[in-house]
Amino acid sequence: MAHEVESGREGMPGEHEDGQEIADGSGELGAFPIPGDRPIFPLRPRASGLYRWGGLDRPIPIEQRPRPIPLPRRREELRLDIDGTFPQMVASGSASGSLSQRADWIARLTATGPDTYGGSIFFKDPAAPVGFPYTHVAIVVTRSLTAAERRATVTFSGGSAARVRTFDFVSPYFHPVDFELDSATGEAPTASFNTASHPNRPATLPAENLTIQRVFQRAGFEVTTSPAGTVPIQGAGPDVQWSNQELHDAMQAFWSRFSPAAQWAMWVFFASLSDEGTSLGGIMFDDIGPNHRQGTAIFNDSFIATPPAGDAAPAAWVRRMIFWTAVHEMGHAFNLAHSWQKSLGTPWVPLTNEPEARSFMNYPFRVTGGQTAFFADFGFRFSDPELLFMRHAPARFVQHGNAAWFDHHGFEGAAVLAESPFRLEVHAPRGRLEFLEPVSVELLLKNVSAEPQLVDERLLSSDRLVVVVKRDGQPAYRLLPFVQRCWQSRRRVLEPGESLMEELFVSAGRRGWMIAEPGWYTVQVALGLENEDLVSDPLQLRVDPPRNHEEELLAQDVFSDDVGRVLGIGGSRFFGKANDTLREVTERLEGRRPALHAELGLGGVLMGEFKELVEDPSASPRGVAVHTSPAEPDEGRAHLEAALTKEPATAVGSFGALGYKRAVDRLSDWLADQGDKESAKRSQDQLRDTLAGAEGAANGVWASLLEQAETRRSSY
Repeated sequence: MAHEVESGREGMPGEHEDGQEIADGSGELGAFPIPGDRPIFPLRPRASGLYRWGGLDRPIPIEQRPRPIPLPRRREELRLDIDGTFPQMVASGSASGSLSQRADWIARLTATGPDTYGGSIFFKDPAAPVGFPYTHVAIVVTRSLTAAERRATVTFSGGSAARVRTFDFVSPYFHPVDFELDSATGEAPTASFNTASHPNRPATLPAENLTIQRVFQRAGFEVTTSPAGTVPIQGAGPDVQWSNQELHDAMQAFWSRFSPAAQWAMWVFFASLSDEGTSLGGIMFDDIGPNHRQGTAIFNDSFIATPPAGDAAPAAWVRRMIFWTAVHEMGHAFNLAHSWQKSLGTPWVPLTNEPEARSFMNYPFRVTGGQTAFFADFGFRFSDPELLFMRHAPARFVQHGNAAWFDHHGFEGAAVLAESPFRLEVHAPRGRLEFLEPVSVELLLKNVSAEPQLVDERLLSSDRLVVVVKRDGQPAYRLLPFVQRCWQSRRRVLEPGESLMEELFVSAGRRGWMIAEPGWYTVQVALGLENEDLVSDPLQLRVDPPRNHEEELLAQDVFSDDVGRVLGIGGSRFFGKANDTLREVTERLEGRRPALHAELGLGGVLMGEFKELVEDPSASPRGVAVHTSPAEPDEGRAHLEAALTKEPATAVGSFGALGYKRAVDRLSDWLADQGDKESAKRSQDQLRDTLAGAEGAANGVWASLLEQAETRRSSY
C-alpha cells in the first residue's frame, strides 16, 4: 500500500523537508524513510500547489524605480492538483478577464506527456466572463528541487487567440487557514486521534496520531493554530449547558481573531452540553452579521460520549467520535454539505449525493450497516467531490465569513415519488401579516399511507429541510437558519394518519430579513428523505403596508440583522441595541402583534441565569471569564405575560398553535419550579381554552397539543 510522506514541519503531505516528493513509480507515494536515513526511492519534486503570475510582490524603493514607473500587472493564480495527497487531476485559478472583472475557472486534466497536461475548462465564474472566452488549457510543468525554480506554463485556448502565462510556484497548499481550539473549564479539546487505538478500522489505514490540523493539511490548507484558551466558567454556577445565544455571545467575546469580516480563520469551542440535550453532538453557528461559517461548538458529554454496549475499546470509540464530530462541524464551516445533501442548495457545479460515502461529512449511523460498517472502511478523509470544492471552488464560496452557508454548493431537481407514504404541509397562523410582524410557519409531516412508517423524530428540525422564500417580482432565495445542528438519530413510528409537527421562523435568517417589506410572498419547503424528496404546496403570505410614518421610521431599526437574530434564536443579552429596538416596539405598538413577538424575545432570556464573558483581569490567559448574569424573573415574567396571557387569542393567531404552546410551557414550567403551581396550572388552563377555541382546533394535530396541555397541567 502507499503511505503519505510527512515532514517534521507539518508540510503538505507528500513533500519531504527539502521540497522533494518520494515516488515509487506507481503514481503513489512511497514509504516514509527512517529518520536520519536517505530515501531509498528516487527523488521527484512535486508539482501540486499554488502558483502565481503578475503583480508586484515586493515594494520597490523610490530611488530604484524606473522612469516612467510601470503599473503593476494584474495578479493571476493557478492551483495545480496532479500529485501529492488525494490528487484530483484538476487545475483551477483566477484570471483577469478585464481591468474590472475577475474570472475563476476549473479544468479537468489528463497527462499528455512527461510533465505536460491538458483538459477542458468545465466551470467559470461568472459563466461568461468578459475577456476570458477560453475553453481549454495546456500545462507544462518545470519541476525543480528548489521551490523557487518551479514553474507552470499555461496556454489558454479556444474562443480567440491563445493566452500564455508562466506561473511561479508559491506554496504546496491551496489556501491558508487558522484554527483556534478553545474549551470551557473542565473540558478537554480533542484535537487528535490515534488511528490504531480502535480495532474497528480499515486494515490498510496507517497507524498514526492524526491531528485536526493534519486532516485539513491533507485537504490542501496551510494550517496555523492560534494559541488555545480555556474559557473560565468558575462564575457560571452548576449550569454547564450552553444555549445558542450564549455560544454566539462567547464567540464574539472570546475568539482572539473574531472580526465581522471574511477571513481564513475559524473558532472551535469544546463544551459540555447544549441546552437542547444530549442528542446534539455539535453545532455550526454562523450568523454574526453578514459573515457566516466562522464558529463551531462540540459537546463532549452528548451522545458522542456514549459508546455502544460491548464495544471492544470504549474510550477509543468516544475519542474517535468526538474527533469525527469536530472535523465534521469544521467541514461545515468550509461550506461543505452533508454527504447526502449535495444535490441541494445554490449551484456551483452539479453534484451527486453520496449517502454511502466514508467521509467526515457523512453520519456514521446513516450508512448501510451503521457506525460499525462506517468506521470499518473510513480513511479519515473528505471525499473527492468535497476536496474538489475545498481546493478549487472560487475562494469566496469556501472562505469563512464569506458566502452564506450552503451557498453555491449544488442543486438538482427534487426526486418526487408518484405515490409517497408521506405528505409535507406548511401552514401559517395567518396569511395576512401586520407590518413589522414576524412569522413562524408550522411544518407537518403526515403519514398518509395505511402502514406505520419509521421516521427520525427530529426530521423537521434537521438540515434535510430546504426552505425557499420569494417575494412577488423578485428572485427566490433559500432561507438559511441561524444554526446548523448535528443531531443524534432517534427513530419513532408514525402511525397512519399521524403527523410530526415543528415550527420554523421564516422572517429572517443568515441572509437577513426574508419577509419584511409590504407585498405578497411565497414560502415553499422541500424535505429530503432516504429515497425521495417531499415538496410542500406553496404558501402565500401578504405583508400589509405600514399604518403611519412612525412605523416606517421604526422599520429602519427593526429590519436589522441583530433584531432578526434575536427573534430567530429566542433572545440574547448580548445585542443591547437590538433589545432597545424591541423595547421601543413594545412601547409604540403596545398590544399589537409585532409587540407580542418583541415581548417574547425580551422575556425569555431573563427567566434564568445567563452565561456571558466579561472582563476579568484576574482570569488567565486573556483577562476574560465566564460569569453568570442572574435571572431577572420579575421583568422576564412581565414580558412573557404581556406576550402570552393578556390577549391569548391574538397571541395564538400570531405565534401559531405550536409556537404559542411552547412559549406557554416554558412560562408554566418556570412558575412550577418557583413553587407557584397554581399559576402554572392557570397558564395551562388558558392554553387549553385558547387552543380549543381557536381556528383550526378541529385539526388532529391540534388535538394532540390539547392532550399534551392536559398532561402537563396534571404533572403540576
